[in-house]
Amino acid sequence: MTPSGAPAQQPPSRRIADFLRRQIESGELPSGAKLPSERALAEQHGAARNTAREAIRLLAEQGLVTARHGSGVFVRKPQRLFRFGSDRYSLKNRETGLTPFRLEAKRQGKVARIEVPSIARERPPADVAERLRVPADEESVVHRENHYFADDEPVQIVSTFLRWDEAQGTLLMQAKTGKDGIYGRLEDLGHVMTRVRDEISARMPTPEEATILELLPGVPVLEVLHTSLDQAGTPFEVSRYVHRADQTGLLYELPVEQEV
Repeated sequence: MTPSGAPAQQPPSRRIADFLRRQIESGELPSGAKLPSERALAEQHGAARNTAREAIRLLAEQGLVTARHGSGVFVRKPQRLFRFGSDRYSLKNRETGLTPFRLEAKRQGKVARIEVPSIARERPPADVAERLRVPADEESVVHRENHYFADDEPVQIVSTFLRWDEAQGTLLMQAKTGKDGIYGRLEDLGHVMTRVRDEISARMPTPEEATILELLPGVPVLEVLHTSLDQAGTPFEVSRYVHRADQTGLLYELPVEQEV
C-alpha cells in the first residue's frame, strides 16, 4: 500500500488523485480549500512533479477542482441551479411576471441571462415530431434555440419546437415574445397548459453542446424532453432541455394518487 491507501498497481497519478478525491468527499478538503502545490504533493507521495500535475488534471476532469491562474488549485464549490419541475409553470409563479428560468434563478440568488441565437422553420427531429404530432418529413415546426446563463455561467441549452402553422406571423417568431413569454402567446392561440410530461435521461454531451456549455472533459448532461399539453389534451409545445449536470439539479414534488 502507498501513503494514499490505494493498491500499488494503480498508476501513481491515479493513486494521488484517488487520495485527494477521498479527502474532498470526506470534507477534509472542504469546498473552496486550496490543494497542496504540485511540489508538495510529489514529495508527499514520492512521485515526480509531472505525476502530481496529472493527478490534478484527473480531478479537474471529474469537476472536483478548478485552477485559478496565479493562485493555485481549489476544491470546486457545488453550486446547482435547480429546476423546480412540479410547479415551474404554475399560475402562482406566472403572477410574478418572470419566466420560469428567471424566477428559479432569482430564488437562488443568481442573475439570469438568456440568448436566442436562432429562430428557424425546420423539419423536426423524429422524437419531437412524434410528441408534437406533426410530420417529420416536412418543415412543420419553428425551432427556437435559447442559451441560458446563471451569473454569466452557461447552464442549459433549450431547443423549443412549435407548430409552424400556429407560430408563423406571430411574436413566437421573435426573440422577445412579450408578457409571459412564449406561453403567454400560446395562450393567445387558445392553448392553456394543463398538464406537462417530462422525460429525463443522462448522457454525454455532443461536441457542440460541450463547447456552448463550457464543459470540462467527462462532465455529462441531463436531458429533459418536455411536452406541454393543453385543456383538450393536445400537445402544443415540445422543448429539449440540455443541462450541464455539474451545475443543475432537478426537483419534483408530486401528489400521490389515492384512488384505487
